[in-house]
Formats: sequence, C-alpha cells, structure tokens
Amino acid sequence: GRPSLQAPRGPQPEAPRPRRHAMAFTDYSERASRMIRRWSGVRDPPRKPSQQQELPRVCVARRPPSLWLPALYRVALRLASLWRRIVSLAPVAKLLCAPAAEDESSQPAPFQDEYVEPARSIPVSDTCDVLVVGGGPAGLSAAVAAARAGASTMLIERHGCFGGCITTVGMETLGWYRYEGVVECETGIGMEMERMAARMGGTVKWPFNSSECLDADYFKIVADHLVSDAGVKPLLHTIVVEAIHEGGALAGVIVENKSGRSAVRAKRVIDCTGDADVAYLAGARCTKRDRRERMGVSTVFSCSGVDKQAFIDYTETNPATYKTWSRRGGEWCQQTADKEEHLRSPFLQEEFEKAIAAGVIPATPSNMDLGGSWSALSDAGEATNLNLVHQPGVDGTDAAELTRAEMEGRAQTLHAIAALKHAVPGFEKSKLRNFGMQVGVRDTRKIVGRYDLVGEDVRGEARFDDSVGIFPEFVDGYNILILPTTGRYFQVPLRCMQSPDVDNLLVAGRCVAGDKVSHAAMRNMMACTVTGQAAGTAAAVSIREGTSTHHVPVDAVQRELVQQGVRIS
Repeated sequence: GRPSLQAPRGPQPEAPRPRRHAMAFTDYSERASRMIRRWSGVRDPPRKPSQQQELPRVCVARRPPSLWLPALYRVALRLASLWRRIVSLAPVAKLLCAPAAEDESSQPAPFQDEYVEPARSIPVSDTCDVLVVGGGPAGLSAAVAAARAGASTMLIERHGCFGGCITTVGMETLGWYRYEGVVECETGIGMEMERMAARMGGTVKWPFNSSECLDADYFKIVADHLVSDAGVKPLLHTIVVEAIHEGGALAGVIVENKSGRSAVRAKRVIDCTGDADVAYLAGARCTKRDRRERMGVSTVFSCSGVDKQAFIDYTETNPATYKTWSRRGGEWCQQTADKEEHLRSPFLQEEFEKAIAAGVIPATPSNMDLGGSWSALSDAGEATNLNLVHQPGVDGTDAAELTRAEMEGRAQTLHAIAALKHAVPGFEKSKLRNFGMQVGVRDTRKIVGRYDLVGEDVRGEARFDDSVGIFPEFVDGYNILILPTTGRYFQVPLRCMQSPDVDNLLVAGRCVAGDKVSHAAMRNMMACTVTGQAAGTAAAVSIREGTSTHHVPVDAVQRELVQQGVRIS
C-alpha cells in the first residue's frame, strides 16, 4: 500500500533542512555538463563519499507521459545546440589550451636537404632527327651541316639570339690569329659565317692582321639567316634540364621555357652548350680542372664617345707587341715560341698602372689585374670588344659564382673606364655603351672521349684516320701563346666528340675531349665551327646509314664533309 502520512511517534532527531531544489527531480543542466565533458574526453574525478550529501527523498506522483515527453524533447534540442557550439569552438580551444612546450612528435617535420618531385606526365613538344643544344658557333655549324646532309634538325638556345660568345659576350672575332703564314680550311661553315657577315655589312678589319671583326649585334641577324636558309627549326629562350634514354641510348631531352616543361624526342643529340651540360645530364663522364688552374672569366664591354684618330695615333706612338703581354706576371704573362713576340697586338696594361699611381682608381687586387685587348673602332667613336676585366677561379657551372662574377665584373668596369679616361688619349670623353649579356667563360667541363686530344697533337701536327677537319697550330690559354705563323696544322678526330658512355650523343665546341693545352686550341671559336660541322654531319650520316653514332662509318662522314667543302687532310 501507500505509505502512511501520519507523523511517527516519539521524539525524532531534527532532520537537516532540505536545500532549495533538492527534490527528486534530476538536475539536467549538471548532467548535461558532465555528459558534454565526457564526450570531449574529460571525465570528472569521482566524488568522495563525504561530498555525496544524503538528501531527503520526497515522493511525488509520477507525471503522465503527456507532460514529460515534450519537456525531455526540448532539453534534447538544447543539448544538441550546445554541442554544436562546443564543436565549432574546439579548434580555438585547442589553440588556447595548448601547452607552451609540445612533445617533439607533435612538431612539424623539418625541411630536408632534398625534395622528391612528384611524378607527372609532360607533353612531347617536338620530334626531329637531329637536335642541337646551344646556338653558338659550334651549334650553328652543327645544325646547318645536319640540315644540309638531309636530316630534320632543331636548334635550341637558352638566350634570345643565336651566336654564342659573339652575340652574348661580345667577343667579335671567330679567329683573330690570321697573321701571315696561317693554313686553315677556307670553305667550312665558319668561314661562310664571316663572308656572309661581310656581305651584309656587319664586319670591320681587325687592327693588325687580316682577321674580321664581327659586329656582335649585327651577327644576330647573320645567325638568323643561316638558320632559316638551312631549314633548321629554331627554339630560343629554352634550357635543357634532363636527358631521355631509351634502349641504352640517348633519345631526346626534357626542356623548360615560358611554355612550361616538355620533351623533345630526337634520334641524335649534339651537345654544343660549351659546358657539356647535356652530356653531363645524360651520364657521360666529364672532367673539370681545379679552380687554381682554370682560365678566368671576362666582362666584355664597349664604349662610345671615343676620338678614333687620337686613339690610333696613341697606339702608333706607343706600340704594343705580344712581348708586352708578359711585362708583368699574372694571367697575361705568356710563354711563346719567340716568333710571336715582335708582332703588333691591340693591348693595354701600363695605362691602368698609371691610373692607380695617380689615385684615379684604388689599388685593389682586382684593379691591379686590369688590362687586356681592344678590338674594333668605328668612325662613330665606338670602341667595342674591350676585353679588359678578368676574374680568375670562377666556376662557370655554379650559378652562385656566376652571379657574383657578373656583378663584380660590372663594378670593375667602372674603374676600367675611369682609368681609360685618365690615361688613354681619345678616351677622355668616352662613356659606357653596353655590356655583354653575360661574362665570357673559357673553361668548364670537358667530356671523356673515345680519344682525348693532347698538347702533342696540337704542337706536333697530328694526323688521324678519323679526321673530320683541320685547325692551325694556335694555342691561347694557360699562359701559353702560340700563333700559327708557320703553316703548321693538326687534324681533328671524330672520336674526341664521342663519349664512350652514351650512344647517339655527339659533343662539339670547347667541351670536346682533351687536356688543357689542346683545350687552349679547341676553345677558339673557329675551332668550334670545325667540330660543330663535323658533329652535325656525323649525326645525319648515322641516321642515313642506319647506325648509331658509336658505329657510324667514318668514310661516309668524311665523304659528306668533303662534299660540303671541308678540308679534312
């Protein structure tokens, strides 16, 4: 039955007064708070028995469902709304409540020394028979020769013009060595370049022999004509970043330019970069001289406002010869064969010493090294190809070192011009006209070839069964100067352009295989045209004969070269 409502008999202990709201009704707000804390991963500590105060129980009649169900539903809605707010504030709460020192495992991973590029597909932008990389004298000769031999040919260049050291550095002579007695090929593509430039009005005579000085800016147009007339496909503003191999042989390259990253597939690739960039990327063994032996780089500049006649009169009154080069030590001190020492040379050095002594320019180590050659003088008062600022020990394959050399070379040029104004008649009112687009680099990588040229080959009139051209006995570098005034010459072998490590690759220009003395000959721009024409012809003939560049018939290459007018013996 129902409990009695009568008061118990006898004295009773005084019961504690019930707290307000201490009824049998559940405190839902407190329960909701505990529940939310549990959902968030926070559990309240267990309450001690002393904290659990016994409250009087009051029995009340149970509410009918029609009354408590709507109330419970409203409570559930409020709890759900509260939970959504808590979840939305969770990131902020985590940030505010984060400990000052986190565990090492929670720290982000540090940057590594290497980054692994994600794999991706790239389009094939072009295909060709022969791909020539580098548009200097070697690359122009290779591309034109390959096209004339019947191969579809493409020429890639990283600058906005072809011409290499002529147009980008400002070195205006393909061969300044033409004193009396020189024997060289008279009908190769290199000589064709000079004759085309002369017909187009883009040359003047070199001061003291029969060599031609090319107008560096006008030669850009000459190069465009050579490429277009031969049917070569040009691509400027493009660099090669990787090599493509198939079946153990080179099958193309990956390039990058303003259009993005793409592949160029080719049956044969010719590296005319000067630095053996493609050969290096393709896995060919290369050599590079120690920086203490390496030839320096030059900042070539031009001046305007020169009194031409006053300057010529000065050089006649104060003539310089090749013996003058060695009047003091340093890079210009040359070992000669004595026969060169009396020949006139366009050389300035003592004038910079006078400017330092007068306090016009500071006596810094770099200013103490100022000196070198001048070249063409125009009737308009322009002195071009002023090769007077040099920096030794620069690695031409290191972008950071090249950056420093570019900036330092421009700074030194201002000192050079100040010295010219002070000490050289005719330059009193001169001013800077322009710089080359980049420093001139003489000495970087060279491939290891199937045959490496040596100094004895150059000095000893070497003859080879696989000869693909000739070049006079001209050595200019590593403090050696031999001018080809005796009629002596050597043959250039095809094997110095072939890497034993990579098939269907040929190399032309100053990065052909050889020691430092042979490099001092083969780096000359006219020698680069010899190896370039040979490489382009060999690449085209190998496709025609159905062989690789390692197995191309030498006699077939020689016949094609002779047909193109090349002297090979």
